[in-house]
Amino acid sequence: MVVQDILWLLLPIAAASGWYAARRSAPPVEEQQRDYTPAYFKGLNYLLNEQPDKAIDVFVQMLEVDSDTVETHLALGNLFRRRGEVDRAIRIHQNLIARPRLTREHRAQALLELGQDYMRAGLFDRAENLFNELVEMKSQQELALRNLLIIFQQEKEWEKCLQTANRLGQISGKSFNSEQAYFHCELAEEAQLEGDEGKFVQHLKSAQSCDADCVRATLLQGKQEVGQDACRSAIQTLQRVERQDPDYLPEALPLLLECYRRIGDRKALSGYLHELYQRNQGTGPALALVDLIQAEDGDAAALEFLTRYLQKRPDIEGIDRLITLSLNGVEGSAAETLQLLRRLLSKLLAARLGYQCNHCGFMAKTLHWQCPSCHFWGSIKPVQRMGEEKRWMGAR
Repeated sequence: MVVQDILWLLLPIAAASGWYAARRSAPPVEEQQRDYTPAYFKGLNYLLNEQPDKAIDVFVQMLEVDSDTVETHLALGNLFRRRGEVDRAIRIHQNLIARPRLTREHRAQALLELGQDYMRAGLFDRAENLFNELVEMKSQQELALRNLLIIFQQEKEWEKCLQTANRLGQISGKSFNSEQAYFHCELAEEAQLEGDEGKFVQHLKSAQSCDADCVRATLLQGKQEVGQDACRSAIQTLQRVERQDPDYLPEALPLLLECYRRIGDRKALSGYLHELYQRNQGTGPALALVDLIQAEDGDAAALEFLTRYLQKRPDIEGIDRLITLSLNGVEGSAAETLQLLRRLLSKLLAARLGYQCNHCGFMAKTLHWQCPSCHFWGSIKPVQRMGEEKRWMGAR
């Protein structure tokens, strides 16, 4: 921060100090100048010599903390934090809390601000202690619990997340069922990594109980059933994804196709893909149908179907498959040209970001259940392209 910025921030404090002092004791003008003018100019001297920390000490000491001035201290500390100068915000809020005559309400507000300072500085343990103190004081409880929930998510303390979300829901009267479902999914994945199938199943059921439309829980259950070779059960499970949120069907479709192939029911697969394509004419169902038509009716029929589809919904992945089909039986310079086009398209596909957060616009190549940017749950979905078209592609 340049000296002029510091001066702009602190001059109002110096001016306010004189006003409050006059209001409280109304001493003679000569006495005011004798008491405050030296400190005021001392602070200015620190600013001009680029010693802003010493200037802050001088100006804060000039402004006595009482019921009239505490809001000024809070506002100054908050302003420093927003400008990224967390150390200075911490000093101001710590100085405020140290004052013995602070009211209970003002102390709670100062504790909340200091906790947010610590969060901004990455000192989560200190922030957690302050927020827990506020909860015990039953003051600023909702804001304290919301901040605790943020901390526990950062630290991946999912059990604490569940407990905090429950308490926050009771205090605020708002539902956190969707978030709790994701917390249970996180715990389910941890249990799966530890080989604890009982806990895995328990947390999945809890997630589905919190939110019946939790796609993540459905996918976890489906993947487990596929891994256990329970393909018919997995098909029933994974088909729920389309009803819960069709935007996530690209995550379920590869598993569904694998299950149908394992059980060898080509007729059921054909019926499902045709029905799915009628409901959702995206690239994924279309390319799955291309594979099926190619296996049953040959390259020419598959090429004809794909050409008709791409005329309505042009798509890079579909064009890549079109080139692959067109290479069959082609030789010479035409084949070389098609191979070159295929290599170029492969580079484009590899560089493409297939997922985007519906809340903040964050782009990613892989699916994140919690957005790394805005931290919303379930907001990242396959990117929509070509207007209304959905991106029916698996995670890359």
